[in-house]
Amino acid sequence: MSAVGMKRPVGALCAALLLAVTAGCTDGSGSPRDSSPSDRSGRVLAVKIDNVAPARPHTGLEKADVVYVEQVEAGLSRILAVYSSALPPAVGPVRSARETDLELLRQFDRPTLAFSGAQGRLLPVIDRAPLDAVPPSKAPGAYVRGPDRPAPHNLYLRPEKIPFEATGVDAVEALGLERGAAPSGGEREDSRTVRYPSAYVTFTWSSGRDRWLVSLDGSPARTSEGGRLGAGTVVVQDVTVRPSDFRDRSGNVSPFTETVGSGDAVVLRDGRAYDVRWSRPSADADTAYTAPDGRRVDLADGPLWILYAPREGSATAR
Repeated sequence: MSAVGMKRPVGALCAALLLAVTAGCTDGSGSPRDSSPSDRSGRVLAVKIDNVAPARPHTGLEKADVVYVEQVEAGLSRILAVYSSALPPAVGPVRSARETDLELLRQFDRPTLAFSGAQGRLLPVIDRAPLDAVPPSKAPGAYVRGPDRPAPHNLYLRPEKIPFEATGVDAVEALGLERGAAPSGGEREDSRTVRYPSAYVTFTWSSGRDRWLVSLDGSPARTSEGGRLGAGTVVVQDVTVRPSDFRDRSGNVSPFTETVGSGDAVVLRDGRAYDVRWSRPSADADTAYTAPDGRRVDLADGPLWILYAPREGSATAR
C-alpha cells in the first residue's frame, strides 16, 4: 500500500487518529496517565518514526525542530524527529530504535527518546546510554494504536503523557547551531535528491513558500492533515555506513551510521546549495558545519532536516 493508494482519505485518517488520541487511554488504574510539571524533563524529545509507504502520511512531523533521516535494514530509511519548541498532540507512527540513534543523540543533553522497542541485545545498551528512554513498556498510557493502519505502522505517541515538557526553545540551539544570513557564494539549486539503496528523499525549492518541499520515494510528503512537509534548511551529510553487531527480526544486519568524524556536506537554503565541511571530533561534541573559508554556516528559519547519506565505499551503501 502506498500513500497515494490508501483507501481512506487523509482527512479520515487524521480524524480517526485524533479520536483515538483523545479517547483518554489509561495506565491501567482507570485514570489517565499524566506527569506533574515537576517530574518533566526540560530537554529535547526525540521520536523514532517509521518511513515506509504504509506509514505515511506522518503525524506531528511538521512540528519537529530537527528531522534526521538515516539508513536502516534492507536499504530503507527511518526518521528521528527532535522536538523542543513545541509539541503536537500525537507523533508517529513510532518504530524501533537503532544503535545509530545513541551516538547521534549524544549531541543533546540527556534527551528523552521515544521508540516502540529494540533488538533484544540492544536494549541494555539503550538503558546505559545518557538519555531517558520511554518505550511503551515504561509509559503504556502514552501510546495508542491508530485504527486505520495495520501494525506495526499504527503506533502513535501522545507526548503530553510522558515525563517531558517542551522548553519553547528551538532544538537547533542545543546543537550549537544558529540561524542567520546565508554564506556567500553557493550555486542555484531547484531540487536535490538523496538516495539510499531502497529509498530516496527529494527536496524541491518553493520560493513562494520559502521552503524546501519534501517528497518521499517520489510522492509529496504530507502531514496527516494534508499539508506539505517542508524544510527551511537541509543538510546532506556524507557519512560512513557500516554493519553493526545487531540484526533485525528477519536476520538482516543493522547498519551503523558514523556521525563522529568529519567529511563533506551540502547545505541547502534559500534556493541555493553550499558545499561545506562537517566535523564532530567526539560523541560528546556538537557537529560543526563550516564554509571553505572556515566560517560557520548559519541556518535559515524553519525546520532543519539532516540526511545522513552513505558515502561511496560504505559497506552497506549498495
